[in-house]
Amino acid sequence: MSLLHDIQSAVIGPVADLGSILLKVRLLAAKLGSQPLADWVNHESEGYPDDCPVPDYRVIPITYTANFSGPLGSGINNAPIPPVLVQRLAGEQWTRHSMRQSVAAVDQLLASLDKGEGTLGIDSSNLILLFQGKLYPQYTCLAVYGSVPASALAELRHSVKSRVLQLTIEFEKSIPEAISITIGNPVTTSTASSGAATQIAQQIIYGNVTSISASGEACVSIGIQAGDGSSVIQYLSAKGIPADDAKEFAAIVGSEKPESLDEPFGKKARTWLVENLKKAVAGTWNVGVAVATDVLKEAAIKYYGLK
Repeated sequence: MSLLHDIQSAVIGPVADLGSILLKVRLLAAKLGSQPLADWVNHESEGYPDDCPVPDYRVIPITYTANFSGPLGSGINNAPIPPVLVQRLAGEQWTRHSMRQSVAAVDQLLASLDKGEGTLGIDSSNLILLFQGKLYPQYTCLAVYGSVPASALAELRHSVKSRVLQLTIEFEKSIPEAISITIGNPVTTSTASSGAATQIAQQIIYGNVTSISASGEACVSIGIQAGDGSSVIQYLSAKGIPADDAKEFAAIVGSEKPESLDEPFGKKARTWLVENLKKAVAGTWNVGVAVATDVLKEAAIKYYGLK
């Protein structure tokens, strides 16, 4: 069996050992001569360094609750804090957690949570002072709790498996030599094949890639050119929003102006969001509501050149 088909069988098997699968993908990357793919596998296997941005599927939303005490012994416990308020008071970085741990660590965290129904706690003690007197003016903030649901970790793990499978499918269709690669059988791939492997890996793992470091390190930036509707479409499509919906959104932002940096949507765009985010709720988009909202907002900001 070829190494490519071996990886595919392992991914779709009843028990997918991601650690073993990634080792095979690392070998495949070496055979194909794709350093960015090898770097991605290395990061997934050993964790992402602090100076390397994580792929979007590793950016996980955080939910917050807080306890407050008030006059005459009154209090509010486990009060949910809307993400928009957290972002306004503390910054966007507090509403998203970059999961840098290896897939093995993610598996261990999932195993430690009760049947996938628990949560991963986030240190939120610094938010106590930021929330003081701003959420409930007559109450004192005693504690803030941030958490990531176990389901988000399971989705992360599934995203890695899905990308590995998609990589092998695209390699099989686009690089004929890839099918001939077996363990212990030396195969020489052409420069064109190595370039194709790198391009496929960048597109599947990171979406619309605009730059990659000269060292080949897989720290990639995804960008939208100001005023370029086609780059908006490509960006949104790579994030899981269907192409037809991405085209509609790009046409709308191109037809009106933003209200401000904080509210980069015009009247038409806001109306479109209300109607179309229902698709994310229904599961017809390959992205959740919270992430879709952030992605669309980021696309508008970059299209208008606000950031």
